[in-house]
Amino acid sequence: MEKSKILYAEDDQTIAFLIQDSLEPYYDIDYYPDGRSALDAFNTRSFDICLLDIMMPEINGFDLAKHIRDKNTEIPIIFISAKALKEDRIKGLKIGADDYLVKPFSIEELILKIEIFLKRTKKTEAPLQKYKVGKYDFDPKNYTLQNTGDVIALTQRESELLLYFIRHKNIVVKRQDILKAIWGDDDYFMGRSLDVFISRLRKIFADEQNISIENLHGIGFRFSEK
Repeated sequence: MEKSKILYAEDDQTIAFLIQDSLEPYYDIDYYPDGRSALDAFNTRSFDICLLDIMMPEINGFDLAKHIRDKNTEIPIIFISAKALKEDRIKGLKIGADDYLVKPFSIEELILKIEIFLKRTKKTEAPLQKYKVGKYDFDPKNYTLQNTGDVIALTQRESELLLYFIRHKNIVVKRQDILKAIWGDDDYFMGRSLDVFISRLRKIFADEQNISIENLHGIGFRFSEK
């Protein structure tokens, strides 16, 4: 089962090491030592939840949370900070954070909070819907692309891959993240299958000038729709 992905921003490397070491058995955690690198990561990658310190260089946690909320109103945000004043807690929650833990706290409490918000997010996920992709109506449930009377049948993997691209539209997605999300692993043979399916999707959308699947060498792909 794929682990939930955490964006963790914290400038204290000692605390960061302890939290990473405690959470890594349960989650896929990406650590960033300042607000700027965390924001750059959020703008180019996909995460399930954010853990943010407040007093950080480059961009502080409050401003980072504002940027995140401007782009995504649903992703859970938990502040973890030494700032214990009521005013700071209220400010964090008004920005749009889901919770605010004051250091020091127990790892058990943090994990409990993470699980609560991850479960809540999964419950509110919408069921599979139809999507407009260029001139086509994409039905991920029935694995089809349809334009008036013309129907293109997709394989299950092609449909899952296209749905993944749509949900991560216009951002860079790592090759290994795609493989783990769809195949559950990122070995060589699955990577070759991914290349075949991407070639197939490119052929389908070859006449769509506003749609592209860009290969970023050594990184991954970007599905763009203008």
